[in-house]
Amino acid sequence: MLILAVEDEQALLQAIAGVLTDEGYQVDTADRGDDGLLLAQRGIYDLLVLDIMMPGMDGLTLVKTLRAKGITTPVLFLTAKDSVKSRVEGLDAGADDYLVKPFAAEELSARARALLRRNGKTGAEGEMAYGPLSLKVNEYDGFIDDEPMKLTSKEYELLKYFLQNREQILTRQQIFDRVWGIDSDANYGVVDLYVHYLRKKLGPYESFIRTIRNVGYILKKEER
Repeated sequence: MLILAVEDEQALLQAIAGVLTDEGYQVDTADRGDDGLLLAQRGIYDLLVLDIMMPGMDGLTLVKTLRAKGITTPVLFLTAKDSVKSRVEGLDAGADDYLVKPFAAEELSARARALLRRNGKTGAEGEMAYGPLSLKVNEYDGFIDDEPMKLTSKEYELLKYFLQNREQILTRQQIFDRVWGIDSDANYGVVDLYVHYLRKKLGPYESFIRTIRNVGYILKKEER
């Protein structure tokens, strides 16, 4: 799972990143709202953890901008304001949950897990499934009708991203940024190559990964 944390207080930002990293998540960080927006609008994150009062752009404006662009990534707001009006304002802006500073590390972790479950990003015991396909996080492999696919690390990350976003179109840039990373020296052609590899391992279900011409790919079962 990939989480973006945006907070202008460096000590707190590092603490948040540390807590979430210890939970097994990958965490990107930004300390300005405008920088956070540039990252968040790529649409590659499973969860956004945002401070409300930040330089560059406040959290409320950031979330409103994302929602206006159709980006529905769940948002957990962090704020020092503990009032009904503030909570309502944050939720109305498009946030999914609200955590008041100071907060315990355990509560941050629990809220993150709850939002990821609510949005279908995690399943029981770290398993995701779609038709005959499944992925078991603990075994770091994919399965077809319970038979292991013997995936490489990149094939595994690619299948996981498809399963997390099943029946949603993913652009090549989104896939590249998520699986290889924004700072990778590779080019977008590696996406097509690894989709080819993954399709071969899907065997009779290779048509589940459909090409969207000039855009990217979608994981979608064949309609009966």
